[in-house]
Amino acid sequence: MTKTDPFIFYPDQRLNEAASARPVDTELLDIGRRLLAAAEEARAYGLAAVHIGIVAPVAVVSLGDPSTRDYHLLYNPRVLFTDGPQEVGPEGSVSMPGIEVDVLRPHSAVIAFEDATGQGQKLALSGFAARVAQHEIDQVNGVFFLTKISRLKREAAIRRFAKLGRR
Repeated sequence: MTKTDPFIFYPDQRLNEAASARPVDTELLDIGRRLLAAAEEARAYGLAAVHIGIVAPVAVVSLGDPSTRDYHLLYNPRVLFTDGPQEVGPEGSVSMPGIEVDVLRPHSAVIAFEDATGQGQKLALSGFAARVAQHEIDQVNGVFFLTKISRLKREAAIRRFAKLGRR
């Protein structure tokens, strides 16, 4: 069994860096392979490359039944538009283990990305899959999930994380 890349932890500044879109090449494919291995090992619903310390436009998301993991690698992912009611749902991050907060997000999203061959793809997602994709695409863009909640809730989450001794 190969060793997977370690996760970086909040408040690592790379979590605030946006990845620039670039052609799908052997380097991005390698990052995708490493990211997929890390997601499988952690049984994560999704990961962005920055979670393994690499600021790159790559994410892996599980789009099927949340009880299983149906991973899709997304290169240069972006949200084209969102729709439907705003819904509150729990979100967390491998970069802040043990912390989960309620985040308000649109119920549906249409995302665009490139596959491993560099071909453009679009997916219409709703519910949990839309939440996972929006969360990871935000992270590719340097938007850590805590920025989506109020300052008071964010500070409380940071204090809880510090108490866990992981910071």
